[in-house]
Amino acid sequence: MMKPTSERVPDPPPDQSQGKPGSNSGLVDLAILDDDPDFCNYLEDALKDDGVYFIRAFGHPDELFTACEQRVPDIVLLDMKMGEFKGDKVLEQLLAAYPGLCVIIVTGYPSLEDMRATFKLKVFDYISKPFSLAQLRQTLHNAIDKYGFGRTTQDRLRERLGHQIKMLRVERDWSLKDLAGATKLSISQISSIERGANLPSIESLLAICRAFEKRPSEVLSAIEF
Repeated sequence: MMKPTSERVPDPPPDQSQGKPGSNSGLVDLAILDDDPDFCNYLEDALKDDGVYFIRAFGHPDELFTACEQRVPDIVLLDMKMGEFKGDKVLEQLLAAYPGLCVIIVTGYPSLEDMRATFKLKVFDYISKPFSLAQLRQTLHNAIDKYGFGRTTQDRLRERLGHQIKMLRVERDWSLKDLAGATKLSISQISSIERGANLPSIESLLAICRAFEKRPSEVLSAIEF
């Protein structure tokens, strides 16, 4: 029988980052809850070669909840019609236990009422069976882009710092050439930093901060990293 949230042991919240595939290897931790093993196997086989996902498939809600206690997935693909188990109840329990969890609803019996009800529970998206792999991949990619899954800490730091430097440059109405002249860095160096392709060296960061008359701590605190 499915575990009610109220009966679960009130242990400290599980670590949602340490030891997760998504945080260490860049893989997105994808959990699939569907009582059709053939469908689970189909999705696993179709997605595993993408090199993007660490996939865990479950046929029973209890299995998913037990797995979440060990490691919370990045994305849950949740089947709304699972025999005796009601997907909306499982969804309520998931979001109560793990607010902000990215859940994508999958169902073979779509209805407007179902869609309205599930979206009120703040699911990310809703896919109706049968769907193409292209549709599924696009929905998953949309979730990855919105939540930033699969990016390492270094990736996020590069992106945020590069964006902040670009905003400071734009505020001054400077071109890349202007900033290059003020810092003695090359235009290509500054461009790669702003795109988030490379982190600036300590010397480059100090030169950029001097050009903007900012302390390094001001620039770094602005990115809220």
